[in-house]
Amino acid sequence: MTLELGLDTFGDVALGDDGTPLHPAVVVREVLAEGELADRLGLDYFGIGEHHRRDYAVSAPDVVLAALAGRTERIRLGTSVTVLSSDDPVRVFQRFSTLDAVSRGRAEVTVGRGSFIESFPLFGLDLQQYETLFTEKLDLLAALVSEKPVRWEGSTRAPLDVDYVAPATESGRLPVWVGVGGTPASVVRAAQYGFPVVIAIIGGSSRQFVPLADLYRRALGELQQPPQPIGVHSPGYVAATDEQAVEEFLPHFVGYMNMLGRERRWAPMTEAQARAQFGPDGAAYVGSPETVAAKIAETARLLGLSRFQLKYSFGTLPHAQRLECIRLYAEEVAPRVRELLA
Repeated sequence: MTLELGLDTFGDVALGDDGTPLHPAVVVREVLAEGELADRLGLDYFGIGEHHRRDYAVSAPDVVLAALAGRTERIRLGTSVTVLSSDDPVRVFQRFSTLDAVSRGRAEVTVGRGSFIESFPLFGLDLQQYETLFTEKLDLLAALVSEKPVRWEGSTRAPLDVDYVAPATESGRLPVWVGVGGTPASVVRAAQYGFPVVIAIIGGSSRQFVPLADLYRRALGELQQPPQPIGVHSPGYVAATDEQAVEEFLPHFVGYMNMLGRERRWAPMTEAQARAQFGPDGAAYVGSPETVAAKIAETARLLGLSRFQLKYSFGTLPHAQRLECIRLYAEEVAPRVRELLA
């Protein structure tokens, strides 16, 4: 089977030498350097997420991706994710069809509801409409990416009746993926439009998501849609040995999870619980190139994947360690995964 190997980042804000958070501008420039390295080393995909928080530097991933388009040659450029619920589908299409022109056909967009809600009050949206906003906006985006006249009506915005939305893509269709968690309704909704899905696995074993992948494929068939790719997004970190990877990644992983846990009133994560996530049945792909490759290959087989996206930046993990992780992922993990799947 053919498997694309990609990377995801949210522009996580690391700490400077003095222990204080880096300026977001510095972090954005680090993301550009990381994307350039991923392209130079031959990886297939680079995704940047949208957030509106102090711990992430990127709120406009399409702008960062446009800068990256001019500094790369072949890697596909997309999001992980664009928060469609709090955006305008017309502008999403226009921004990414423009990115497609700038990058010579390498643009993608992955849309979702996101795992945070900060964008709703920021853009004056009602959280009571959380489900309706995403459902209607996905419906409108599906009409727009067909690049045909749009006759659309819903409850969350004025009707749209246009013959053309500029700019058109050269290929005639902007690639749209839908980011999903663990809900059956999400994959069925994506199948309805014939959109590929990226399953975010950030807790538990990938084996738990086999029924979800099977449901998605079954829904595509029942809705008379052609087969579509399935991707997975999961956190991870690669170092020379298992011991080094755990030692370097563990404090950043536990620190971030506990910061998030305080916000969401979760119980604190212990080091033992974190290490369990790094093991064969955990969601994090942490270890030596051989360990990480074997775990990715197993996930790819279980779920029938077309793409795996490693969320390589995590919390305050430093830029230098992220660069080395990217190098090992491209030079040692990717070829080993392809050997295992051959």
